[in-house]
Amino acid sequence: MLQRKTIQLLLTLGALSFTTGSGIADETAFLGSLEGRWTGGGTVLVRINRAPINVSCNFDSQANGAALSMRGTCRGLLVVSRSISADLRSNGANYTGVYVGPRGGRSALSGSRRGNAINFNVRWAREVNGDRSANLIVQKLGENGMRLSTIDEDPNSGKRVVTSEINLRRI
Repeated sequence: MLQRKTIQLLLTLGALSFTTGSGIADETAFLGSLEGRWTGGGTVLVRINRAPINVSCNFDSQANGAALSMRGTCRGLLVVSRSISADLRSNGANYTGVYVGPRGGRSALSGSRRGNAINFNVRWAREVNGDRSANLIVQKLGENGMRLSTIDEDPNSGKRVVTSEINLRRI
């Protein structure tokens, strides 16, 4: 009887460690699929009540196990070029990271992946559109596409507004 319970316990622990390990492997594979050189464009709202700015962007992303580093530049208004970056790390299904935007502040990221998208809560380094919170979605589109979207709340209406959407393709 004791031997049977010990075997059952060992099998259960083995199954749990296998499940946990495969979750980490899944995240490592997902982050690896985002590695590469990317180019594309989209729109950015500097402030919710302003007209969007068309941007063209280039990124280089490198995966290292459960981590992904993205470095890039976006150019708008023909002349203005800004560097942006993100460093992401998964711990099982949970993600954390740091986003450095065009103004240089380090903003905190925390979230999780659902399907082909990592959904982050952003804690901006400084107040943006009346507060310091927003959402960032890093979404893989097929084998060679990626979309970066930022959603914020309009302080006047309370409605959620897409403040940036950049569509990238692997080059």
